[in-house]
Amino acid sequence: MSDRQRRLGLALLIYLIGLAVYFGFARPERLTEHTPFNHFALLAEGWLDGRLHLGGPPPAYTQLNDFAKVGDRWYVAFPPLPAVWLLPWVWLAGSAEGVRDGQAFLWLAPVAPAVLFLVLEKLTRLGMSARSQRENLALSLLFAFGTVYFFSAEQGTVWFAAHVVGCLLLALYVLFALDAERPLLAGLMLGLGFMTRSPLLFAAPLFALEVLRVCSAGGAVSASALPASDLARTAESASPSGGGGPVRRLMAWYRRLDKRRLVKLYAWFALPVAAALAITLWHNQARFGEPFEFGYRFLTVRWAERMERWGLFHYHYLGRNLGVSLASLPYVTRGGAAPFQINGHGLALWFTTPMYLWLLWPRLSAGARGVHRALWITTLAVAMWTLLYQNTGWVQFGQRFSNDYAVLLFALLAVGGRKLGKGFIAASVFAVVVNAFGAYTFDRPEYRGYYVVKPFEYFQPD
Repeated sequence: MSDRQRRLGLALLIYLIGLAVYFGFARPERLTEHTPFNHFALLAEGWLDGRLHLGGPPPAYTQLNDFAKVGDRWYVAFPPLPAVWLLPWVWLAGSAEGVRDGQAFLWLAPVAPAVLFLVLEKLTRLGMSARSQRENLALSLLFAFGTVYFFSAEQGTVWFAAHVVGCLLLALYVLFALDAERPLLAGLMLGLGFMTRSPLLFAAPLFALEVLRVCSAGGAVSASALPASDLARTAESASPSGGGGPVRRLMAWYRRLDKRRLVKLYAWFALPVAAALAITLWHNQARFGEPFEFGYRFLTVRWAERMERWGLFHYHYLGRNLGVSLASLPYVTRGGAAPFQINGHGLALWFTTPMYLWLLWPRLSAGARGVHRALWITTLAVAMWTLLYQNTGWVQFGQRFSNDYAVLLFALLAVGGRKLGKGFIAASVFAVVVNAFGAYTFDRPEYRGYYVVKPFEYFQPD
């Protein structure tokens, strides 16, 4: 068996393990009925009927939750790509109500951890990570069961289904973007990611920085082609003890840069991204009469006044989102229906996945520094939009918006170089237990006592 076959075989094993666990934890009705928030199935049904709107009011079982209303027409405002996955399901069933949409997304959910394993293996092959295949396998399974992706995969409803598709596309994007190996496919995955979860568009820095790295390694200009004066300056700037300042070092780097290759890689990458943006703008124009109107201001939700005043993204929301993401812990109760309770705004990220704390003290090898920097820049570029967003992710077990960059964080764990010792193992066991609890109890009526669902209450009151 070749190394490639072994990697693909282990990726398939991760998928099968994930499939068994995700189906095992699923609510019975997820496997036998449609979810109450089957927006993507309703959207797919509209497409099959030749329309972009629902054709009437949303079904009563949806509680009119998160639909956009313009005049007498109702729309699904969420980025539409996950509905593509449901198109054949709706066509075969004959209607949106005939589709078990929760089950459909359960079949898809284990693909992201499997692709993440291929990402981690590629980092090892490129010399950017020193993790063994066993460690990469463990990290991929921890992503599947030790993060909020676990409870997200179990829901199947519109908000969580988008995360299942988004994580898969982000993992594929990182796989193709590393070493700038597949620019067209990387751009396609990023464009499709934007059509699934808008913040994923801002993962573009990873590819951009990888292109700069590969196009400046070796360079397009040979030493014999440079004048002697330029050779001297280049050698001086490259020398650790040389007197070349930052400007000279930048000029030397610019001379080495393979500009023709750089432009070619960026062009192939930009082509599918531009196509995805064009389709999105056309879609907006066809529905709402304006290319840059995504429909969120037409949502019939209780946050409408807040969005009208501050907008979808604003510094106003940052403090609250940071507070919930970093400080929300279970409530210890006395004499209540449950021994502890979890706020519907979700538990702190470090509590559900304490392994992320290992990101704070990396031990980087020389080969890992560049990609480590690129991954952090990309993570912050994506996370910034969720931290400035008007919504915490409500209602949730943990910070579901972290799914938008969790793949990047696990890549950082791989390149970080710290030994995955006893402390990491203990944190991992804790994470799996916590997230298994969330995956099993969240949104189940019999466990409702464990959750506090008060939209404007972010922490336990005094």
